[in-house]
Amino acid sequence: MSGLLSRSGRDRRRLGCALLFGPMPALLPELAHAGAQVEEPLANAVRSALSAAVADSAPPKPSFDTMDERLAYLRWLGEMSTRLKKRKAEHVTRVDFLEAAWYESRRAGLEPSLLLGLIQVESGFRKYAISGVGARGYMQVMPFWARLIGDGDASRLFHMQTNLRFGCVILRHYLDLERGDLFMALGRYNGSRGRPEYPNAVFASQRQWAYKPPAA
Repeated sequence: MSGLLSRSGRDRRRLGCALLFGPMPALLPELAHAGAQVEEPLANAVRSALSAAVADSAPPKPSFDTMDERLAYLRWLGEMSTRLKKRKAEHVTRVDFLEAAWYESRRAGLEPSLLLGLIQVESGFRKYAISGVGARGYMQVMPFWARLIGDGDASRLFHMQTNLRFGCVILRHYLDLERGDLFMALGRYNGSRGRPEYPNAVFASQRQWAYKPPAA
């Protein structure tokens, strides 16, 4: 019929479009819609302290004083791995991520559930997520932080542990600036200080990652 493709013609056209456009999303960075930290002047002492915190290459594998502590950690790891499976299907990748997240959050004095909730809001657990303003990786770290407290190589912000290390150190810095006020610190992290939308979203996500050890 005039103006209409035959069925075989439509099939060929769909196949051609798939071949032409199908691979493109895999070549593009995953976009995130998080906010952005605001670049602020840092005192030399603060910059030095943050740089040291980022550069410290302490091993990520945890050690425990007692077997009970180790068992509690392994239970947490198993439970979080089950919850994260829909977002990270590959077991080794999932466990490596959770081990690093636990280590970096504890190292910065943050709750692991807070870190996981923040990552869920910031990037949806996508390693290569990029926001419209250029924030990168799991914790959507702005590239200027690599210049201020790192070696200047912003591409390293896509490295899992580097990204988690930067994000945790930055959030800890903001928490100290806000004298322990997590609501305000989260606002700073997102570049929306004083507004409730972002902190409330993180708190809601944090509840999804809360862990209650089984009764003895």
